[in-house]
Amino acid sequence: MNLAITGVGAVSPIGCSAAALCDGLLAGRIGIRPAPWAEASGGGLYGAVADDFDPTRWMDERVVAGTDGFARFALAASAQAIADAGLDPAALDPHRTAVVHGTSMGGHFSVARAQWQFDRGGVAAIDAKTQIKIWPNMAAAQICMAYGLHGPSLTVTTACASSLDAIGTAALYLNAGMAEVALVGATEGGYTCDPGQEHFQAAVNAAEQRYGMSTGQADPTRAMLPFAADRVGIVSGEGSAFFVLETAEHAAARGALTKGWVLGYGSLADAHHPSSPEPNGRWEELVMAQAQTSAGVRAVDLDVLVAHATGTPKGDTAEIRAINRVFADNDLLTVTGLKGHTGHTGAASGAMNIMAGLQAFDSGLLPNIAGTSKLDPEIEFDVALHQPRSVSPELIQVNSFGFGGQNASMIIGRAPRGER
Repeated sequence: MNLAITGVGAVSPIGCSAAALCDGLLAGRIGIRPAPWAEASGGGLYGAVADDFDPTRWMDERVVAGTDGFARFALAASAQAIADAGLDPAALDPHRTAVVHGTSMGGHFSVARAQWQFDRGGVAAIDAKTQIKIWPNMAAAQICMAYGLHGPSLTVTTACASSLDAIGTAALYLNAGMAEVALVGATEGGYTCDPGQEHFQAAVNAAEQRYGMSTGQADPTRAMLPFAADRVGIVSGEGSAFFVLETAEHAAARGALTKGWVLGYGSLADAHHPSSPEPNGRWEELVMAQAQTSAGVRAVDLDVLVAHATGTPKGDTAEIRAINRVFADNDLLTVTGLKGHTGHTGAASGAMNIMAGLQAFDSGLLPNIAGTSKLDPEIEFDVALHQPRSVSPELIQVNSFGFGGQNASMIIGRAPRGER
């Protein structure tokens, strides 16, 4: 596959840049806090974006007024990635630059707010721009409008696997010659993007409680416990993570500095249950093997796995069993997960996992799982706990598994295939 990652950008619960996200992970920061609506509704904990997010740093007031928070996050993260790649936005070939964006629910918070406004004040109370805020494709569309891009523009909605599937889709465009550069990432949330407005709890968040997904924990450090024996569920997070992805030829021609390489990708349907994976993890096992085959590597070649690791009883059990089997002969693998730090950032979580991997290439440090102290007794692999782990990775695997049985896995490398 050999596609170069040359730029990164992020808006996250622990910082409003990729550097802030990665530094926060290594410093043990936890972005889980009381939900904006908690005082009024008893809504519990939430992994919100950093309080210093100011969309006007990346877009004008007119765009802010016409977008849902999820699109603002995406515009900010993509702008950071372009700058980090050393690209002049005006120099992007408008017909050879693709935009592929992943999101689970798009601008649904604007839908929820409009319904809340309507119930309280009728038609006249609804934000007049609601209709142009709500569509899931609007983040990608706004990015195209911001830079005058006319290449492929696609929105991928595969729940929590969306970011890896977005990158995999962008890779198809690049490998097919339909583009030479892709702005690719994923975004979730936007709940906290309207300061000064009265807070309310959207029904979708209450539904998480009703369905038994939420942890019910009051202590943010105990709210999400990936791979823990005493794990109890998730806390929803929000944010965006973006990359500039280029063909090797395009990156070399402009002398780009690469942060890592996308080498392999697997994607498949679990087809078991709307929210629970097949308990033995056989489809998660298969998608990890698919990614390795795509990259031309073996399980014993991998140095690090950034796991999906949601902290849910059923979800973690399936992934643990799959990892046990896939890496049974790899005694040197180190495994981590990010959701104890950030909450579950949905579609953006896989892209944030990749950022942690790129940071490990650069710094030799892998963030530990936050909160977890007592591991699930089924685990047969090494897990980074308590403090960041010193590593020297050449190959890293990243997992993302979503509701509906959306399974995706990706291999990233320090160097392109053939140069390791």
